[in-house]
Amino acid sequence: MLLHSALLALGATLAAAVQPLEVQGQYFVNPKTGNRFQIVGVAYQPGGSAGYNKETGRDPLSDPDVCLRDAALLQILGVNTIRVYNVNPNVNHDKCASIFNAAGMYMVVDVNSPLVGDSLTSWNPWESYYAAYLNRTFAVVEAFKNYPNTLAFFSGNEVLNNEDTGATVPPYMRAVTRDIKNYVKKHVSRPIPVGYSAADVREILFDTYNYFQCTLEGDDDNMSRADIFALNSYSWCGESSFTESSYDKLVSGFSGAAVPIFFSEFGCNEVKPRIFQEVGTIYGSEMTGIFSGGVVYEYTQEPNDFGLVDMHDDGSADLMPDFLSLKEQYAKLNFTEIQGQKAASSTNTPPVCSASLIKTEGFNKNFTLPVLPPGAQEIIDGGVQPKPVGKIVTIDSWTVKHTVKNPDGSEITGLAVKPLADDETNEPGSNTASVAPASTTGTSGRTSTSTSPAASTSSNAAVPAGAGVLPPMALGALAVVAGIAF
Repeated sequence: MLLHSALLALGATLAAAVQPLEVQGQYFVNPKTGNRFQIVGVAYQPGGSAGYNKETGRDPLSDPDVCLRDAALLQILGVNTIRVYNVNPNVNHDKCASIFNAAGMYMVVDVNSPLVGDSLTSWNPWESYYAAYLNRTFAVVEAFKNYPNTLAFFSGNEVLNNEDTGATVPPYMRAVTRDIKNYVKKHVSRPIPVGYSAADVREILFDTYNYFQCTLEGDDDNMSRADIFALNSYSWCGESSFTESSYDKLVSGFSGAAVPIFFSEFGCNEVKPRIFQEVGTIYGSEMTGIFSGGVVYEYTQEPNDFGLVDMHDDGSADLMPDFLSLKEQYAKLNFTEIQGQKAASSTNTPPVCSASLIKTEGFNKNFTLPVLPPGAQEIIDGGVQPKPVGKIVTIDSWTVKHTVKNPDGSEITGLAVKPLADDETNEPGSNTASVAPASTTGTSGRTSTSTSPAASTSSNAAVPAGAGVLPPMALGALAVVAGIAF
């Protein structure tokens, strides 16, 4: 049985569904309840690289009708977080942010874009570290700081992707984190965390982690230290296991973490159809002591064939079999129990930065960070100008305007967002839906630790050919809102 109509649109409302979260040691914590928060996320970049157009003002959070459609569909999955790669700070995001907020979804926002001058480059990073670039990252902070569902900012994505980049990039990447954190401290009313999204390149992964999460002597308030650390990992493919996928190596490598660790991308498609078997392990006892959930790559279908939903130019969309398969896996979880765990007092402390932390011969062992480029301190002190301002706004209607169809071609009717009550977030399986599982025939396990397939979707993908990265491939309330067959 596929998705059918269930809910009608609700009246206009100014909903405040989510509680701003805090980082407490290695956990995301709801400060009102004291409960840990596990990310149940989806990478959200509709249109891939074409979904971000600086000239026309288009980005993933610029079209409220599209956001309403997607929030409704993500509620069906039980998603509580979206990762958004490329945003334009000069575009108004109030309606989209308000829609996702009311739908119980946090936003992890990358501050960079693939355009030249909008990111720190993997090659000669000193050439891209200048005041105009930092101004752009600070503008993204300004644009999103007032939304209660802004969970975190990524200062970089896969900027380090091999041993060569490990030799030059780390001090500059840590400096960018420092600069953004200093801006947040001065201009934001709450401590929104800033961190890094790493490529799962095992030769340098744990060196990258140690370089960014260690405590630097003389660094007041640890402003250059990452508040969170995430990785884009595709090592679990098809039918696999905790050990076969090498997830056990990840848990071991991050043991004792003093910051939240999570998957900023997962969902290998080398074995098709995807069955998302890893979901049960990511949110199971073997991983939740170290990991805080993860983000499935990705929401929309692009040429690299990772999509959950196939989006069309007229705004209509078709659910893909992977959507149903992922929903089936989420529905097996008891997130009332997982999200209801009280956060234990953190006893983990980060190591002091030293060359002994770094095990790879060619990886940078120098923790002397570059000074601010000329003009940057003035921007940190006075704020960006003009200053983007975002706020939660009233949404007039929660009814989805665009046509959405099931994988079998049947139309979903009555699709709408269901605003959640204050402090509620979506929980996979909280509905009583019965859907046909995706076929799992022909699957087999394998391990892969290659760089993320999101090369041209990612914020730091603007690199020339031969620069050492893969070439672009393409870019407890009832959380269900539409049409489930009961």
